[in-house]
Amino acid sequence: MSELILVLDEGTTSTRAMIFTRAGEPRAVAQQELAQFYPRPGWVEHDAAEIWERTLACARSVIEEVGGAARIAAIGICNQRETVVAWDRASGQPLARAIVWQDRRTAPACAALREAGHEAEVQQRTGLLLDPYFSATKMGWMLEHEPAVAAAAERGTLAFGTVESWLLFKLSGGLHASDAGNASRTLLLPLEEASWDEGLCALFGVPQAALPEVTDNAGPLGETEPALFGRAIPIRGMAGDQQAATIGQGCLARGESKATYGTGAFILAHCGAAPVRSANRLLSTVLHQIGGRRLYALEGSVFVAGSLIQWLRDSLQIIDSAGESEALARQVPDNGGVVVVPALAGLGAPHWRPEARGAIHGLSFATGRAQIVRAALEAMAHQTRDLAAAFAADGAPWSLLRIDGGMAANDWMAQDIADLLDLPVQRPAFVETTALGAAMLAALGAGLHPDLEAAGAAMIGPQRRFEPAMGEEERERRLAGWAAALAMV
Repeated sequence: MSELILVLDEGTTSTRAMIFTRAGEPRAVAQQELAQFYPRPGWVEHDAAEIWERTLACARSVIEEVGGAARIAAIGICNQRETVVAWDRASGQPLARAIVWQDRRTAPACAALREAGHEAEVQQRTGLLLDPYFSATKMGWMLEHEPAVAAAAERGTLAFGTVESWLLFKLSGGLHASDAGNASRTLLLPLEEASWDEGLCALFGVPQAALPEVTDNAGPLGETEPALFGRAIPIRGMAGDQQAATIGQGCLARGESKATYGTGAFILAHCGAAPVRSANRLLSTVLHQIGGRRLYALEGSVFVAGSLIQWLRDSLQIIDSAGESEALARQVPDNGGVVVVPALAGLGAPHWRPEARGAIHGLSFATGRAQIVRAALEAMAHQTRDLAAAFAADGAPWSLLRIDGGMAANDWMAQDIADLLDLPVQRPAFVETTALGAAMLAALGAGLHPDLEAAGAAMIGPQRRFEPAMGEEERERRLAGWAAALAMV
């Protein structure tokens, strides 16, 4: 019997294919990097054709490694959210480069909408704020500035979608759908309504006909074209990366919270069957929709996390590898007065300052690369602490924070987060919970497990716990330094 699950994990800097058993054990992985395009300051783009081609190559590689497509019971997809792809339904080809979630080019459009008084209603309806982060203003920009996109809209062949929607279209040979969690990140889906809102589409200038069907996160979402892998494979799970990580961390009950430290950092708290409208500039979002029933989460989004370490490695060449950061942080007793504010793509929640830019404060002749790298890692704890205060003010305080993502493998950083939060931090032995959450959804959709709770019990492995050990005086000193640095950007 086919009981292996293929997960297509679409990140910002790479695409991966992973094979899981129904017990959550990883069996095979293939990964390829994705090119990043920065045509202007604040602009970030991807080649959607490259995303598809490299995803397909990774999928074929792991399928061959486990013995062929006959062994695959289902496919699950998880993806970088908010990134917008525009393609032609007739040709199946992209019409422009994809605009990535980090892109800030629509900041003036968002400011104009705020000044016109639209933000309160948009937040009430969608749970989101008017920020370039989200998809709708990216779609509007494409229609205005990309002639091929506008022409396809005129012909009635334009398709807009986030990355999972693009991959579903290519895998299935033409299905155009998006799960409710990804759809809730566009500014076009009211939190408690089944599909796109005509008024919101008009506000952002997006033709509703170009948008995908809104579907569940698990169930019969489609099948792959037989020619791709030698047989049709059922597609049974889809989720945005942060919703998938929340599921993969086992945050399946109201009040449970997780933080994923990947390219950015994203904290979600399970809110149950009713959305929470934040008074502290957090986001309300769909956690998942199964059998037509939605559950919700409160979310705080930090734009720069692992990408800061990548920048130190690739642009400043302060380190040779991301793994070197932990050893450097341990070389020095403190940050030497250095504070890094990682606003390389603006500041996300709870500040929402798209105009902010990164800064390194407190440099002296005594500063070496160890102090700068340590301060960069400390910025992760500071950004998390800012979000903890906002969650508590919205009535969703944390008693424990579950962490995951590539950066979470850093023991020094995990302990620093526990210390600055003054809370226990828990980390799974298998930190790639985004892919695991997509595997859980696909396993549920394929009938391998009866519900998410059973999938979690079978598929989530052991955890490690970090207890706070920092003194209050040191914590207050760190917080004061961070507040002073933030005030200067």
